[in-house]
Amino acid sequence: MRVLLFLFSLVVCIPLVAQETLPLVLGEQRTIDSKFLNEARTINIYLPEDYQENDTAHYPVLYILDGGMEEDFIHLVGLVRFNTQPWIARFPRSIVVGIENTKRRRDFTFEVASLDFLKEMDIPATQFAEYGGSEHYISFLERELRPSIDSLYRTSGENTVVGESLGGLLATEILLEHTTLFSHYIISSPSLWWGNESLLKTALHSSLESVTVYIGACQKKEEPRMYKDAKKLANILQKKSASSSRIYFDYMPEELHSTVLHQAVNHAFKLFYPLN
Repeated sequence: MRVLLFLFSLVVCIPLVAQETLPLVLGEQRTIDSKFLNEARTINIYLPEDYQENDTAHYPVLYILDGGMEEDFIHLVGLVRFNTQPWIARFPRSIVVGIENTKRRRDFTFEVASLDFLKEMDIPATQFAEYGGSEHYISFLERELRPSIDSLYRTSGENTVVGESLGGLLATEILLEHTTLFSHYIISSPSLWWGNESLLKTALHSSLESVTVYIGACQKKEEPRMYKDAKKLANILQKKSASSSRIYFDYMPEELHSTVLHQAVNHAFKLFYPLN
């Protein structure tokens, strides 16, 4: 009987101990009232674990276009934290900035004269009831978000952007038309079909200098056109870019469109920052 009472007391005590919990803090969240987007945008920010307000160290910044808490912020922060641990030190400890989406298809696409090309992609035009806002979004990045991050945190001036699918389309547009906005570009399975592949035509007249670009593609069987377009973009940039630029193409046959981004970013880190 005494044994049973003792075991019962342990069971009763367990919930009391479990209630003594502390939150796991990954970063901080800020809101920017954007005049270019005409709305408030939520920004998720990860700071290196040894970041101190009164320190003199400055940090590179990784910008994630699909940077919501329910999007790619958490798993990509994990990659950054892992690769910057002292026993690995693949690249410097970094700040990560994730931009929460509101209307992704509006913000990540540029203006087109017609949506007829969507028929070839078997995409209903109703999915793009709003589109063509990339010019405003890029202005938000360049004239509001970047200056805000640089003023609030100790940034080094080295900036990387990560974009996948329509985010990859936007990252490609920035690369070709606003090249100096970022020094490193991680472009995964870009939706270059938008606008009848007009960005590929733009790339033919480009000449990139002093940028590092990773272009990743998932299984070609699942996304044959996206594979072809990504490969073509890489080939054009490798031919047209100055020797000061580095252009990488990475085909990942084991990854689907839904799984490719995490591996793409990890592969990009390895290519950008090889271990000695």
